[in-house]
Formats: sequence, C-alpha cells, structure tokens
Amino acid sequence: MGRTTFGRLLREARQRALLTLEGLAGASGVSVRAISDMERGQSLPRQATLGELMDALGLDEDERRRLVEAARRRTEQVPRHLPPALRTFRGRGTVLEVLHELTREVPAHGGHVVISAIGGMAGVGKTTLAVHWAHQVAERFPDGQLYVNLRGFEESGQPLDPAEALGGFLGALGVSSRDIPRGLDRRRALFRERTASRRLIVVLDNARDAEQVRPLLPASPGCLTIITSRDQLSALAVAEGACLVALDVWTREEALTALAARIGEERCRAEPEAAAELVELCGCLPLAVAIVSAQLCASPRVSLRLGVRELREARPRLDALSPGDRVDLRAVFSWSYRTLTPGTARFFRYLALHPGSAASAQAAASLAGVGMAEARRHLRELVSANLLSRDADGQYVLHDLVRAYAGELAEREDDDRFGAETRLLDYLRHNAFRANQFLVRITSESIGLPVPGVVLAAIDNREEALEWFHQEERTVRAALRTLHDARLLRFRMNLTHDWVSYYSVMGRWAEEIETKRIGLAAALQLDDPAAVARNSASLARALAETGQLDEADEQVALLLRQVHRLDPAQRAAAERSVGWVRGRQRRPADALHHARRALALYQELGDDASSARELNAVGWYLALLGRYREAIDMCTQALPLLRRSGNLRIEAAAWDSIGYARQRLGELDTAIADYRQSLRLYGEAVDAYNQAEVLDHLAAAHLERGDAEQARASWTRAAELLSTIDSPRATAMRVRAEGVAGGR
Repeated sequence: MGRTTFGRLLREARQRALLTLEGLAGASGVSVRAISDMERGQSLPRQATLGELMDALGLDEDERRRLVEAARRRTEQVPRHLPPALRTFRGRGTVLEVLHELTREVPAHGGHVVISAIGGMAGVGKTTLAVHWAHQVAERFPDGQLYVNLRGFEESGQPLDPAEALGGFLGALGVSSRDIPRGLDRRRALFRERTASRRLIVVLDNARDAEQVRPLLPASPGCLTIITSRDQLSALAVAEGACLVALDVWTREEALTALAARIGEERCRAEPEAAAELVELCGCLPLAVAIVSAQLCASPRVSLRLGVRELREARPRLDALSPGDRVDLRAVFSWSYRTLTPGTARFFRYLALHPGSAASAQAAASLAGVGMAEARRHLRELVSANLLSRDADGQYVLHDLVRAYAGELAEREDDDRFGAETRLLDYLRHNAFRANQFLVRITSESIGLPVPGVVLAAIDNREEALEWFHQEERTVRAALRTLHDARLLRFRMNLTHDWVSYYSVMGRWAEEIETKRIGLAAALQLDDPAAVARNSASLARALAETGQLDEADEQVALLLRQVHRLDPAQRAAAERSVGWVRGRQRRPADALHHARRALALYQELGDDASSARELNAVGWYLALLGRYREAIDMCTQALPLLRRSGNLRIEAAAWDSIGYARQRLGELDTAIADYRQSLRLYGEAVDAYNQAEVLDHLAAAHLERGDAEQARASWTRAAELLSTIDSPRATAMRVRAEGVAGGR
C-alpha cells in the first residue's frame, strides 16, 4: 500500500461522493491543502483525521477498511541482498563501460534496463560481473538490492519456481508471510505494486529462460534488473527490450592480471612463461583460474612450472564442459580435490548429496556423520580451497559444476548415499521435534533416538527454535521433493509430522497444506492407518483454516474411514480433530457430537489431561449452540483438571468460553472478569494471537455495557498484539477501535 495507494483511494472516494476538494474540506474540517497533499501521495493522515474524512465521505465498512489499510505507516525495509563483491575482481573493462552507460540511461529514458550477461559455458564469471557491477552502482538505487539464484541450470533439472522467488522478494520488501498471496499472478501483481515507486537493483542469477524471468521484472522506471543465464534470452530482447551483453572468457591479459592478483605479482614475474601457459591451460576461464590460484596460494613453495605440468598431464573428465582442447574442469577440480585431507575429501563428497541449493553447517555435518567441530574444520578447508562459498545467510553453497564433480566422486567411491540421506532426514526431524517444544505445548510423545551421526542443534528458547526452522526451510522442501528412495518413505512421512507446527505457528497454511499432502501420500502408500489419520486430520484442519471447506470434508471422510483401524487413543484424537474441523465449518452440532465421543474415549483411557481439554471443547460447542448454562458447567468441570496438568493455554480457553457464555446470558460484569482471567493466562503462556481473540470478546462486552473507552482500548491492544506477529486480523481490530472513536 503506502501514500500513492492511499491518495488514489481517497481521490476516488471523494469523486464518487461528488465532492470538490473544498467541499470535502468543509464537510470534514480538514484543510484543502492537507487533502490535496494526501491525494497526491505526499502525506498520510493521522487516525483522527482519517476518521473525519471517512465520516464526511459516508463510506461503507469495506471502503473504510481499504482506506485504513492504505493509511498504515509502514517502515519500509531496504533489502541488501547482494553477495559480497570479489576483492580480486580484475578485467572486464570494455564490458563494464557498456554496462555503466546502460545504467546512466535508466533515469534518462524512464524505463528499467534488463541485462543478460551470458557466455558460452558455466564458470565464465557472469555472476561475479553482475555482482561487481551492482555494487559499483548501488548508490544510485537507494531503495536497496534484491538477489536470487534461479537455479536454471542445476543438474537436478528443477529451476526455482518464479512464485517462490517472488515470495522471497516480497518478504524482503516488508510483506509479512501471512500477507504474501498464493499463486504466481497475485504475487507478481503485489511485487509490481511494491516496487512501483522504488529505485532498486534486482539481480536474477542463473536464469533458465525468459519465461522464468518475466514474472520477476519490476515495473518501476527507476529499477535496474540484471540477469545472468547460460541461455541467450533472445525472447527478452524482442518482447521486453532487453539489452543482451555477451560475456566471453577472459582475454589472456585479463587472466594473467587476475592470476597475479590472487597469487602475487612477484610470483608471476618470476615465471612469466609458466604463468602464461597456466592461464592458457585454464582456457582463461575465470572459475578455473580462481581454483588454480587458490591451490597455488595454499602451496606457496610450489613452482608454477610444476602446476602447469600437473594440470597438463591430468586425465580430462569434464569434456562436455571444456571451452578448448587444453583444459578440462574435472582436471582443475581433481587437482583441488587431491590437495584436501582425506577427511575433508570424504566430507566434500557427502556434501554434494545435500538436496538443496545451500546447506547449514549442522545439515552438512549430519550428511557426513561427523561432529560439529570436525565439520567446521572441513568447511573452512573447502572454503579456503575455493570449492565452497557462503551465501548472505551464512549457509554453504557448492557451485553447480563443483557439485556435479563431487557427486561423480561419491558414486565412484561408492559412498553410502542411503545412510547420508537417512541421517539428513533424521537431523531435520529430531531437531524439528525439539524446536517444537518451544512453539507448541510439550506432549508425552517420544520419537526415540536419532540414528548415529545426527547433529542436535542448540535450541534453548523460542527465538532459537524459529531461527532453526527458518534456517532449514529450503532443505526440508528440497528433501521432501527429491529424496525418492523407497526405503526413506517413512522418514519423509515422519518429517512432515514434526515440521508442520512451524507453519501453523507462522500462519503459513499454504506450506502446511503442501507438506501434509506429502505426508498423507506416504502414509497411504505405507498403508499405516494411524499415520493416515494423523495426516488427514492435520490437512483437514489447515484446509478448514483457509476456507477450503469442500476439500476439508474429503479429508474428514478419509479420516473417518480409518477410525475402526485405530486404537482407543488414536480414535479419540481422530474424533477431536473432526470436531475441530466441524466447528471451523460452523457446524456446531456435528462438532459437539464428535467432541463428546472424543471425551468419552479419553475418560475411558483415564487420560485426565486430554479429558480436560475436551471438556472445554464440548463446552465451547455448547455455547455456540446457545446452551450457555451447560457450556459453563462443562468448562468449569475442566478447570481443576487443567490446573493439575499445567495446560495454561487450554485453561485460558476455558475461561474465555465461560465468559462468552455469560456475556450472552447478560451477566456482563462476570463475563468481563472471566475474560480478564483468560487474558492473564494467555499472557503467561506467551500466546499473542489468543490474547487478541480474548481482547476482541472483552471489547464487545465493554461496549455492550456502555463503556466505549474500555472497548476502544481493548481493540487497540488486540491490534498491537496481532501486529507483532504480522497477523492480517490486526487491521480488523484497528478498524473496530476507530469505529468506536468515530461513533462518540
């Protein structure tokens, strides 16, 4: 949103009301100049001023909501996503001159410039050049830089989905995860809206084709878009007016300058003929020169002549990726590989088995089955050897070609791929289970011990739990998508069970639904009724939460078909889940039926903690059916049991249910006291979302009692709490608070 959007909406509302600027000023008490500044996108109104304008315009509730949302003052994020510029960057003078001339044309022509820096092969330095250029001109684009690796030419053959890339861009531009829409077209529209008035650099690295790139192009005339690809992207030149810059290998002089910058000018001057032959054997390919330079730096006493001989005599293995007759990247990689210590060489091969584009140190250690101290030593050695790099998040990245080479080595050495993938999945599952203890209530569930070699991350609080989940998101998605060994099916299914709590807490229902579909498919393939029931229950809840009620019904039907195959505890959990979904579908009678069945099963099992939780559920559904006295009785029965089990959140829910019933019985003072007790308990449980829900109920009770001031304060506080967790419901609470103010 922002000033431009607010100004447009205000102007349209004024015109619909058939008011001039002077007419609106007279009706609202706001000056003509202030209204004019707002309509031109120069300013945003204070809350009181906004209320006066909306009242004068006679807006309906939907129009008021849009104006309130547009008037929100956001602190816009300035993304700084460029990888570091290479200190030893040399050459490319002619190309850079062309690129800087294009940059100067951005404001002059009023359009954004699309550049495709391409070469005949990977490793030619496209990314290095793009990043260097972007850093050089960054000051001319004050609203920041966005960068994404589109993975267009990875061996997996699975380029990055443009919708996923847009999700990352929107998050970097300040859009909360809950506000990022689903679907490519909606994300593209929001991205263009958010960049319409910004001056940004957007680097789209390693693009597959024009179709992958088009949705990622910003609309602003002040944006510079830099694209790198192994494809010429001619279609962008035709349809988008892109300027194509062909990037070839270095000239001999550039390659020698780059070699000297890396290993030292004195060393090159001492053996000029060997230095010249060395860069020739590298085909003047920047990646090859960089790797050779790293090894020479690691062995300062080795002569360049010896390096030339070893490189010349190495048997070629990457023929298809050779730019000439005298160089082969496999030879270059093998030379680098042979300098590694045996432990690091093994670690390097296992790292290539990681399914994602980047690996955390803990995930890499688990793949190789080594401890963290040893893993960090191996990682440092690999970075030093220029076989590994780090991204802006500190994760470790293997270049496409290096990964392919290491993967070939793993196959040749007959490394235990199944064992490595098992350890990776167990690492992701066990740490997710541990992190969940800080996100959701601890249960008695046990998942046993991880397989040997799995690293357990240091997770001691909620912040560290969320940080770990964020760190491994890409790895989990890649693992669930690509690890298809039939022996891993149960590991993958179990992983989905422990991962979805993170998506639930973050309100990321689309990701939860996608993950649970994978888990359900695995459960059905394994014909595991308990797992089918668990996955279909979770999927039904997420679908109901997002309003996909028909699909939720399908999952409920599948769940109910499993009930006769479940043990009593599993049947109780299934009935409880069905009750929750029916409640969400506004079918309280059905919800009550299933909740009662769950309660009876829990009571037969002697499970007091679960019985207490279900007593509250029964009470809530009774309240929704208007059976308020029965609801109060049920929830009151639950309270002592909940206190004994220490379940603060459900105890808070019970007090909220009691307050809800008493409010509808007209017992407002008692209802307000019950809501306050619920609010206190949710505060102790650090549950901002449900605190806001109770504040909403409390505000309604205050308003019913005639206390507008208290109602407004409660809704304002609810909006503040929901804003801290980026909930879209914050706007509704704020509108209610302002509505009370406007009605005074």
